[in-house]
Amino acid sequence: MDDGELLGIGAFARRVGLAPSALRFYDDCGVLRPDRVDAATGYRRYGAGQVARAVRLRQLRAAGLPLLDVESVLDGPKDAARDVLRAHLERTRRAADEARAVVEGFLSEAAGDPGHSGGTARARVDGPELASAVRQVGPAAATGGTAAEFPVLGCVLLELADGEVRLVATDRYRLAVRVLRPEHGAGGRRRALIAADHARRMAAWAMRQPAVDVECFPDAADASGVARVRLRSGEECWDLDAPAVGAGEPGEFPDYRLMLAGLAAARHRLIVDRAGLRDAVAERSGGAVSLAFGLGAEGTADGTLEVSGGEAEPVRLRAVRTGRGLRIAFDPAVLVPVLEAGVGPDALLEIAAADQPVVVRSADQGSFTTVVMPVRVGGSGDGTAGRTAGASHG
Repeated sequence: MDDGELLGIGAFARRVGLAPSALRFYDDCGVLRPDRVDAATGYRRYGAGQVARAVRLRQLRAAGLPLLDVESVLDGPKDAARDVLRAHLERTRRAADEARAVVEGFLSEAAGDPGHSGGTARARVDGPELASAVRQVGPAAATGGTAAEFPVLGCVLLELADGEVRLVATDRYRLAVRVLRPEHGAGGRRRALIAADHARRMAAWAMRQPAVDVECFPDAADASGVARVRLRSGEECWDLDAPAVGAGEPGEFPDYRLMLAGLAAARHRLIVDRAGLRDAVAERSGGAVSLAFGLGAEGTADGTLEVSGGEAEPVRLRAVRTGRGLRIAFDPAVLVPVLEAGVGPDALLEIAAADQPVVVRSADQGSFTTVVMPVRVGGSGDGTAGRTAGASHG
């Protein structure tokens, strides 16, 4: 490829090791603009001089740097870039130490219960990945009065379908879906309800296994439900011998596919450092937390997200956004677990309106999706109003 040659997005993607969808995303965010865009077709063309930047971008993202930090490294002063990289290295070291402590704790636990052979539907997944999936969706399961009134909402739905393993939980104000793509699978579609506390124990077992076969067995008395789930890794097994007590049948779990399909189209997209937003929201108490962006002189400047509410001073975070300015409010008790369970360094918020469900996911990984309800803040600005109507049960 000589300096004057331009490559289409597919060819350039192969050369630099990025997916075409990632190149479109980085174009939208202004991090890696194509050299030329055909005015008639919209086709993107990239030049030889952009290869080095694209490769560095891929490497930095693979190292876990948030998108805004990547911009600082690529385009900022050398001193600022060094500070960003040193700070990220320290965060990475702390995260590795914490992960090591968790894994060592699981390794010290007793082995799982023995199981038995046979099965109707099976899928093999990575053990720690399965454990991570349960950890991510678990906080969205109902607790307290909601779980007592609707026991099915106090469970995690395990679904084997369409060559995927899906874990789903909802308390009507949050909906969390994690998709795992198994190495291989067999059998038809199967669904099981697992009580949230039992799912956590299941995750603790799976964390210690390099690979896990997820097996679902149909109830001989009721062909429509699943009576038993078993996880197998070599000679070790973890068994759930009955459905979650009193939770009902898997078919009574809210139709999460219908919920997702019914979401209004996003008019605002906000990308922000996930840990920074989590910490800014978590330190607030006494009512709703407000997120404002793109309000210019009336509030926040472009490229800034202001987090306010409670007794703490407002916090301003760097952000990438599309769409007009907006102010939206959340219950911290609902939003913090969503951010805590997220994937990757960046959080992407897809917002239709201030009173509509908000999709929260990783900016460049789509396997984990959470839908969270905002709250309506009273006209006095005291942040005491109730939630908007959530996803209905049934």
